[in-house]
Amino acid sequence: MQITTLNDLFIHGLSDIYSAEKQLARALAKLAREASTPELVQAFKQHMEETQGQIERIDQLLEAESNLKLKRMKCHAMEGLVDEANEVIESTEKGSVRDAALIAAAQKVEHYEIASYGTLCTLADQLGYKKAKTLLAQTLEEEKTTDNLLTKIATSKINSKAEVE
Repeated sequence: MQITTLNDLFIHGLSDIYSAEKQLARALAKLAREASTPELVQAFKQHMEETQGQIERIDQLLEAESNLKLKRMKCHAMEGLVDEANEVIESTEKGSVRDAALIAAAQKVEHYEIASYGTLCTLADQLGYKKAKTLLAQTLEEEKTTDNLLTKIATSKINSKAEVE
């Protein structure tokens, strides 16, 4: 996609994060299966449901802003982050060390999403897409909440348990 305007950049970013969310929705099911701490399993399952809602929110945004059309593309950044999570699974045994590694991998994903949604919120605001900005800001807050939850799970039990394994 040729990007020549700020609107093109917004559409590119939105298309990219749409692909990222779809890839993540598939990956989270595997992360939930591979985690051993019930609290972490539940966090991954909850985020999988939330991710489906985030995909639906982008669909709502496209309906509200009828002049926006996504481009078919693959988010290579998310593909790499998912590959990294799969490498962690392959190189660890099920248990606290794997859980700590899965949290680290998941937080890389969250930070990517936070950066992406933050940028999209700014662009939506500058371009006058009020409904889009509201919907994107809602997703941005969910991503920050998930990141904080993962930190809490890691620091409250998993990391210290992994340290002694």
